[in-house]
Formats: sequence, C-alpha cells, structure tokens
Amino acid sequence: MIICERCGTENLNGSRYCDECGAALWLAGKSGGLSLPGAKSNGSDGNGGKNASAIVAQSAGKANSPVISEQQTSAPLAESGNKAHATLVIERGNSAGKQFPLSNQEANIGRWDADGGVFPDVDLDSDDPEAKVSRRHARISLRDDQYLIEDLGSTNGTFVNRGHRLAPGDRQPLKDGDEIIVGKTFLRFRVAK
Repeated sequence: MIICERCGTENLNGSRYCDECGAALWLAGKSGGLSLPGAKSNGSDGNGGKNASAIVAQSAGKANSPVISEQQTSAPLAESGNKAHATLVIERGNSAGKQFPLSNQEANIGRWDADGGVFPDVDLDSDDPEAKVSRRHARISLRDDQYLIEDLGSTNGTFVNRGHRLAPGDRQPLKDGDEIIVGKTFLRFRVAK
C-alpha cells in the first residue's frame, strides 16, 4: 500500500494519484520506495512491515510523529530545490489558516479533477464548498526573483488587493502580504524569509 503524504489515505501499490484527495504519489509510488539503511520490507524491519516511504508519508504534517531526515535515508525525500519559497494562506471560512507551500517555479491554483487530469499545486477543492474556484483558475510564477500571478480564464475571476479583475493571461506582480481572491476564497501571499 502507498500512504498519501497529504491526507494519509492508503492507496494501492502502483497508484499515481491518491484516491481520496488526488495528490500526486510520485515519491511513494516509485518502485522500491524509500528505504532506511538496513531496513527490509518483509515485516522484519522493526516497523511492522511498513517501508520508509510509508513512515515518512504517515509522519508528514503530524506534530508528534517521528521525522526521518534526508541523512537517515538512502534516497532524498524530495528533489533538490523543492524548499518552499512562498506560501498561500487561506484567510476566511472553515479552512482559515490552512497553508499551501509553493516550492516550484510555477504553482497552479484550482480544484482537482481526477477524470479531467487536473491536479493543481494549490488544490482548493475541499476549501471551496460552493465551487466558485475553477478547475484551472490561476497561476503564480517566479521569474527573476519576481512573483507574478495570472488568471487562467476562470469563471469567477482573480483579484489582487481587491483591485480590478485580472484579464485572462495578463500577469500582475505579487509582493509579500498581497491578498488574492479566487472565486470566493481569500488567500494571503507570503514570501519565505
């Protein structure tokens, strides 16, 4: 079984995406997975038969669970350069305070759709009960130390600091502390210090 790092759901071996939340299972889905030096996957590894990728996935985001550092594994936990350089934080509603770390040069904002093959980096599906966020809503890009946001042709629009609705494809600069509204979801953009 492959344990989803985002929601903790058990998925069948070989799955590319989580059945529950749609998150990519890239690291956990690789054959052989991550292994601790000397660990075996036949149940005699002292971990109840769980391999290191399942342990890492289960401990992700849990405050009191053991953390496995990159030095303890025979393979890196993430590709180099995947440290979060910025974060989006939901400001209002039931999900207020929920954070989405941005670690790639581009981050798509939207709602996941497994059938349509849409798996955004910032998945607001569970945080958007009225479905006001489009599947492919907006994109934040980092180019030459400048953050830009663009609307991807969303139905309900993208707004920065309560200004005019962004025209699809037009890029607007973003700075630390800017408010972004996608549909009816209010987000705060924070640059990592």
